[in-house]
Amino acid sequence: MTLEELGYNDTFEKLRKENNLEDFEIGRIIAEHKERYIVKNEKGEFEAEITGNLRFTAKSREDFPVVGDWVTLLNCNADFVIIHSVFPRISMLSRQAVGKFGETQIIAANIDFALLVQAVDRDFNINRLERYLTICYSSKVSPIIVLTKTDLIEPQNLNEIVENIKRRIKNIPIFAISNETKDGYDSIKGVIEKGKTYCLLGSSGVGKSTLINNLSGKNIMKTKSISKSTNKGRHITSHRELSVIDSGGILIDNPGMREIGIIDSADGLENTFDKIFSFSKKCKFTDCTHRNEIGCAVIEAVEQGEIDRKSYENFLKIEREKDHFDLTVAERRKKERSFGKMVKNFKNDMQKLSTKHNNLNKK
Repeated sequence: MTLEELGYNDTFEKLRKENNLEDFEIGRIIAEHKERYIVKNEKGEFEAEITGNLRFTAKSREDFPVVGDWVTLLNCNADFVIIHSVFPRISMLSRQAVGKFGETQIIAANIDFALLVQAVDRDFNINRLERYLTICYSSKVSPIIVLTKTDLIEPQNLNEIVENIKRRIKNIPIFAISNETKDGYDSIKGVIEKGKTYCLLGSSGVGKSTLINNLSGKNIMKTKSISKSTNKGRHITSHRELSVIDSGGILIDNPGMREIGIIDSADGLENTFDKIFSFSKKCKFTDCTHRNEIGCAVIEAVEQGEIDRKSYENFLKIEREKDHFDLTVAERRKKERSFGKMVKNFKNDMQKLSTKHNNLNKK
């Protein structure tokens, strides 16, 4: 397999030259297992770890490699390599880290398209789609909506779902497919381009792994049926993994995401809720929050039916979460600075004591 088949292109070659990385072998991260990685290049697949220096100089989890990254390598033996550095990323899908104070989790890097997968029988939720769109727009990744399990509902109900999406979400491709009957697969195969990377986002049990298997024509990913007792998906995909299918497309499967926390994403919000931002320019006050102000053009548009009320409510909820995340990040950085200052002062005090001790000994 060539580097080009793994997604390497002129943009990455330019980055390689600009960062003086031409003397290193390179590869792409195709899987991650708790800071141990699988790297692939034209020579094969290798287990890998990062250098101690890369670990020491990393300022946050974002500085560590993730699936989709291009990395430089130091060869150790036939099946194991050391990751020396990470290429600058051209895109980065990320969300709030679940249960971690003010931290970001990178989902995958160097993504061209995100397939937003929802099952129409139980998982369908336009509010969640808008969250995924916000992440995509913030990350400079092009979204594609994929509705699965269409064989489980009536055609009329499917048409209603598609129309509901189109009323709230504009200019995004929508594909309705059945993983059982393969209906709709001819259309979705047409958007999978050779050398382009597609990341699948969705809850557990919506059919992401089955979609990859059907697109590839082989069982690349493990799959399992929906739990009959809870009617919820089971977490079969336990880690992110990159696969190249026969058509040349590069697909990244993801564990199901129950939480889609929005990070600093002003551009993402503006693109997802572009109609709201368009009306906001007519508000009486430039700092209008669109919640209860007099002269708010957005609230007026909602009341007149020009903006979907549910979309407006979802926008307010996501914006509050974003503001809270920004605040937690600022608080965490303030604590880190305070701790750093305390350590610095301690070192200075110890140095003064040492100097004083040495001077006394000389006397």
